[in-house]
Amino acid sequence: MNVRQIAPEERERFDEFCARGPKSHILQSYEWGEVKRYTGWEPIRLVLEEGGVIVAAMTVLKRRIPGLGRAIFYAPRGPVADLSNRRVMGELLVGVRRIARQNKAIFLKIDPDIEVGDEAAVTALRELGFRPNERGANFEGVQPKFVMRLALDKSLDDLLAAMHQKWRYNIRLAERKGVTVRVGGRADLRPWYRVLLETAARDRFLVRSYEYFEQIWEHLVERGYARLFLAEYQGELIAGTLAFLFGDKCWYIYGASSNEHRNVMPNYLLQWEMIKWAKASGCALYDFRGVSGDLNPDNPLYGLYRFKQGFGARLVEFIGEYDLVFDPFMDWLWRIGEPAYRNLRARLRGLRRGRAGQEVIS
Repeated sequence: MNVRQIAPEERERFDEFCARGPKSHILQSYEWGEVKRYTGWEPIRLVLEEGGVIVAAMTVLKRRIPGLGRAIFYAPRGPVADLSNRRVMGELLVGVRRIARQNKAIFLKIDPDIEVGDEAAVTALRELGFRPNERGANFEGVQPKFVMRLALDKSLDDLLAAMHQKWRYNIRLAERKGVTVRVGGRADLRPWYRVLLETAARDRFLVRSYEYFEQIWEHLVERGYARLFLAEYQGELIAGTLAFLFGDKCWYIYGASSNEHRNVMPNYLLQWEMIKWAKASGCALYDFRGVSGDLNPDNPLYGLYRFKQGFGARLVEFIGEYDLVFDPFMDWLWRIGEPAYRNLRARLRGLRRGRAGQEVIS
């Protein structure tokens, strides 16, 4: 087996494996690495080959820590590999360790698409030197630990029948009221972003800069890995969503809705249109993304769970974050200083964007 970094001209071959390989995920794609490059991460793309055939791959995002001459490694939802195969994982990590030494990396963080209960994968990770890094039941981790997923192994009629009765009613209500959904073009990105800002102000969450979504458009939408859906009512844009599609999986990533005309239920119709798109594209899975793992109805995030659950989705808990530490002392310092580092970066970016007249933190 041989581990190596790929050249840019191998993009298509790399993406083909990352789309169809074991535990495939769009966050391991070549294109996602380019999106994250815009935010200060450097993508390092590795493949493990046997007889010239790729058997495992990993996009490692590297970020330098200012003033320390060190770096951190993060492989979002990676690697694309059979994590329970110690031979494959061991060989892949040989390459990771080599690159880590060259870049003075403190640790590698992964949060693989592995559900709780996969003891073979968890045991293999521990034996390979990874340690769990528990973050909590809400959204404390880099990626959500709890998501809602809908299997698309039924007909559209059966998928609709499996929904909560009120959800079916709301989809049909939106159609009766005259809500229409169309695929957005490049010129629609700015209007959709304005609605996203409106949503963020109402629901009190932060969104990234408009330029970040331009990167998503360039690297994902234009390559067929993402699509913008727009809901219109009486000629007015009232809601919109952005979905990713890679291999046989589809992810609902961003949603925006206006404060006006919420009574015509555009969000229900948008989800149904995205589910139909995923089904028509040959997807086996539609991922609604994150929810809280605390299902107490008093939890302020419970409504998010109820909305996604109503479409027939099931709650999935991943094994969470695992760290492979290369420098124990620096890792100890990092864990102490990470909260302050995150807050400082957020404050600095907020001030910078404030001077530029922008309203969001990237």
